[in-house]
Amino acid sequence: MSVVGLTSIIIPTYNGVHLLAPCIEAIRRHTEVPYEIIVVDNGSTDNTAQYCLRERLIFVALPQNEGFPFAVNRGLSVASGDQLLLLNNDVIVSPRWLSNMLLALGSANEIGLVGPVTNYASGRQQIEIPYGGGDSFEQAAEQFNRSNPEKWQDVQRLVGMCLLFKREVMSRVGLMDERYSPGHYEDDDFCYRARLSGYRLLICGDTLVYHAGSASFKANHPEGWNGLIEDNRNKFIEKWGVDPWIFM
Repeated sequence: MSVVGLTSIIIPTYNGVHLLAPCIEAIRRHTEVPYEIIVVDNGSTDNTAQYCLRERLIFVALPQNEGFPFAVNRGLSVASGDQLLLLNNDVIVSPRWLSNMLLALGSANEIGLVGPVTNYASGRQQIEIPYGGGDSFEQAAEQFNRSNPEKWQDVQRLVGMCLLFKREVMSRVGLMDERYSPGHYEDDDFCYRARLSGYRLLICGDTLVYHAGSASFKANHPEGWNGLIEDNRNKFIEKWGVDPWIFM
């Protein structure tokens, strides 16, 4: 099968317009298939709203910071795409990024979720890339992002920083579990439910994006970042009876 139609790109953000603007610019520069951008603002006090309105983005404004899973779910609730893509505001996409991922997603009925490789991620999606700033990453990605099914890899989990999935996956497994707010392990939970429903997950080793690395989350949770991650890992264990680290 092949996937066609619109892809909804959902970007949660909080006081991160300095990250959001280059993220949006890269999407517009490097995406040659139909898409819509939905920005979900978690009660920012910077000029995120003004920027999104000026750029004519679909804009969902939340009154306060409810965390990543909540924001994602609000974005999913207004998305009209046949495919749904979660994107961190500190990700910079690259040539043919979405086209390559859509080819992987549509290559078999049972493939439900796909994700790229990157310079910063937990687990098997992280790779070493030559990037020193400026145009060097885009030049590296231009050479890297050549569609090649031999570079697709079945895995047990994908990271939510750039996660593409079929709408039918959401219809079958539901939304992100908001017990993990403000964030971390909601993507592991979603992937686990998808696998329980019979879907396969693929790393697209032919698609490279740049990830600054939890920039917003670290900035807004400077004191308890590591403790919060461990708390959410324990929530996963309590819910499913397995340690998500075995899927890394």
